[in-house]
Amino acid sequence: MSAVAVEPRESVAVEENYLSDHTVKSWLLTTDHKRIGILYLISVTLFFLVGGAAASMMRFELMTPKGDLLGSPDVYNRLFTTHGVVMIFFFLVPSIPAVLGNFLIPLMIGARDLAFPILNLMSWYVYIIGGSIAIYILMFGGVDTGWTFYTPFSTMYSNTMVVHAAIAVFITGFSSILTGLNFIVTIHTMRAPGMSWFRLPLFVWAHYATSLIMVLGTPVLAIAVALIAVERGFGIGIFNPNLGGDPVLFQHLFWFYSHPAVYIMILPGMGVISEIIPCFARRPIFGYRFIAASSLAIAVIGFVVWGHHMFVSGQSMYAGMVFSMLSFLVAVPSAIKVFNWTSTMYKGSIRFDTPMLYALGFIGLFTIGGLTGMMLSTLAVDIHVHDTYFVVAHFHYIMVGGAVMAYLGGIHFWWPKITGRMYSELLGKLSALTVFIGFNLTFFPQFVLGYLGMPRRYFEYASEFQVLNVMSTAGASILAAGYALPLFYLLLSLRQPPTAGKNPWGATGLEWQVDSPPTTHNFDFTPRIDRAPYAYSPVAIEGFDGYSDHGSH
Repeated sequence: MSAVAVEPRESVAVEENYLSDHTVKSWLLTTDHKRIGILYLISVTLFFLVGGAAASMMRFELMTPKGDLLGSPDVYNRLFTTHGVVMIFFFLVPSIPAVLGNFLIPLMIGARDLAFPILNLMSWYVYIIGGSIAIYILMFGGVDTGWTFYTPFSTMYSNTMVVHAAIAVFITGFSSILTGLNFIVTIHTMRAPGMSWFRLPLFVWAHYATSLIMVLGTPVLAIAVALIAVERGFGIGIFNPNLGGDPVLFQHLFWFYSHPAVYIMILPGMGVISEIIPCFARRPIFGYRFIAASSLAIAVIGFVVWGHHMFVSGQSMYAGMVFSMLSFLVAVPSAIKVFNWTSTMYKGSIRFDTPMLYALGFIGLFTIGGLTGMMLSTLAVDIHVHDTYFVVAHFHYIMVGGAVMAYLGGIHFWWPKITGRMYSELLGKLSALTVFIGFNLTFFPQFVLGYLGMPRRYFEYASEFQVLNVMSTAGASILAAGYALPLFYLLLSLRQPPTAGKNPWGATGLEWQVDSPPTTHNFDFTPRIDRAPYAYSPVAIEGFDGYSDHGSH
């Protein structure tokens, strides 16, 4: 974090890094935030593989107009529900906060751990319990409602394991709440001396805003899915119109959480990009306070735009107009971030290392996703493309093109800090380019498909859509290869000795001043912050080869 002065802490015995103890018990009972981050890393990777396998099966099915691979629409319905539930609730929501946030926030603010270490471990166990129930559902029948669990289908007509799925999502929600609460308290109370609010890294600002959404929004989702279970189990008329219920009420409850949940997935990614861009442009971040404020603005405004998901659900025209206007408004803070990132790169000494390639890919794909989101915020356009593949493409440009690109960028950026090892830069660059090309080939044709009228969630489709679907499936194959490549070379790097040094990128964050990998207690001294973050200068890295230990600048 820029330059720091230090003062001795209480006497601390020299100890080995947090990876030194390899016993299973020490990992399963750990309260070290870094180890818990690694536990989450392993868990979300496994869920990503499950969700990705379901997506691959869907794309292979859609290569031909007639359903000739999966055998029946019912199997296809269960498959896309599995993909949505696993990817959203068990990968996208926890990926950056639970993995990188857990590992980095105490290091970035000069703390030894999070405020509630035992609660942190509990959040992982709650996540595993919810995920285990989800895997059980997958193995013994699945769910066919889609990841949104829309009523009245989920309460009146579906004969699948809806109650089990509701329980899995309900339980997993507590993991998000505990993590968000822990981050908020830690950021408020455990910052190092001299680290004022406007000396915080933007990664921390992004997670603070995300944590507010987690704590305030997740209980609403928990209530919504719990009410589905209550109605199915006890026949109480909550959403069932035959019993005096209102099926649209569920949409209000669900989207009141699920639109802010989009920012649970994307805001931490924006924090990652805000760390990578100034490091590899060798320039101080442009408009630091605006970027910090825009994170809070996204969190606040995100709670009042849920109705743009319901333009065709029967809500009043006037409500639709208000939600349309608010949807345009929520794009402003995101646009501020993109403007400031590009301004940071202007006249910078840019290095195109692997994390930077992922960051640039994020900016491009997220911008396309944001602009098409503005199209969907327009009432007339939304009515035309509602529930078509246009919406699928838009959503994936934000969630996959945005959140996953940022996640991979963050993993590559902090991998030397997490493990003490460098990976193959050649393979890293190849993976970033492969993911970018494969992603666009997968999802850009879906914009055209949706505009031409191909509905989402359909098992069969008109033959004139086949060429674009074949292109999309070919792109998915390339994308899968791009995702598999980092798994190969990152794991391969673990066989090498830890030679990355404290600061292989020449970064200025406080986390880069501790050992790689960090010791269990993080800091031997109490850090004292005496200047603003991101004090980069091109002069500071003359002769920098990308793999030496430069310390902070």
